[in-house]
Amino acid sequence: MHDDDAQHGPLAGFTVGVTAARRAEELGTLLTRRGAAVLHAPALRIVPLADDSELLAATEELLDDVPDVVIATTAIGFRGWVEAADGWGIGDRLLEVLRGGELLARGPKVKGAIRAAGLTEAWSPGSESMAEVLDRLLGEGVEGRRIALQLHGEPLPGFVDALREAGAEVVGVPVYRWMPPQDIAPLDRMLDVTVARGLDALTFTSAPAAASYLNRAESRGMLPQVLSTLGHDVVVACVGPVTALPLQARGIDTVQPERFRLGPLVQLLCAHLPARARALPVAGHLVEIRGHAVLVDRALHPVPPAGMALLHALARRPGWVVSRADLLRALPGSGTDEHAVETAMARLRTVLGAPELIQTVVKRGYRLALDPAADTRYDGA
Repeated sequence: MHDDDAQHGPLAGFTVGVTAARRAEELGTLLTRRGAAVLHAPALRIVPLADDSELLAATEELLDDVPDVVIATTAIGFRGWVEAADGWGIGDRLLEVLRGGELLARGPKVKGAIRAAGLTEAWSPGSESMAEVLDRLLGEGVEGRRIALQLHGEPLPGFVDALREAGAEVVGVPVYRWMPPQDIAPLDRMLDVTVARGLDALTFTSAPAAASYLNRAESRGMLPQVLSTLGHDVVVACVGPVTALPLQARGIDTVQPERFRLGPLVQLLCAHLPARARALPVAGHLVEIRGHAVLVDRALHPVPPAGMALLHALARRPGWVVSRADLLRALPGSGTDEHAVETAMARLRTVLGAPELIQTVVKRGYRLALDPAADTRYDGA
């Protein structure tokens, strides 16, 4: 593939992990459209509670003792609640209750779901922030008020505690429940690829998914390796600050878009990953080393793992000779035979399409043929 950079996409040559259960396909499509290779492993699954006694009990409790305020937090959760109530034959009564109280929508998508149900929200924050919803309620005063909170899988302890401390009675409406994935094998593969540094970025779209990913690493005895890889070799991108909390609690640096949406999350990676790639002037060419591919004069060349390992070893000290022994140590799963280096190097030169990029230095090893004017040779990076 020798397309111009604009055609092959800003994420070409990078591998991005997706841990989402819901909307994983949408996120994967946004990433692949921009050239990324996507590895998907749901870190959890969302179980709808349409036949769950917990949701039915919470709904009946609201029908018997009507709330003053109902907070709808997610569009899918709100729709699921109304559909479940319809299935139990109490849908009309639920809509009546929702119509009679103060209905707050956390953001535009929830607002759309509320209106699709024939209802109108009393208010919705501009920021989609639960903190803004809390500020409004506390500003109005909640002493003695009964507040129903539609939950979406994850509890909101800080939010609920603040309302209760201010004198409100809070009733949770659990529409979905997070569970471990039915098939744990993809998540285990994702963890293995993470510690092998086979990912350039890892995305999280919910706090429970982040917690589940870390818990699985811990139960497999891999947590120290995972923690040392994430945030250093792998960019950890979260859709928003709440999602990032379990990761930050473990000391992992994360990046987040200003708007907590999938589109801005992908745009953030489009800016972040290419900026981390090394661009070097080598033998009259501009060489940009990405996760699993190399751009040579803006033409994309996918490179197998052994070749990438050699290239990263050479690029750490561009222009300097790297011995065969050092290159052998860099090769994944290598033995003691230095011929493995020669074989992998021959393949690497072939896929790069410009053999002059890497020079053989007789009896010493190999070097990236860095252009003499480049300062990079002396930075020891």
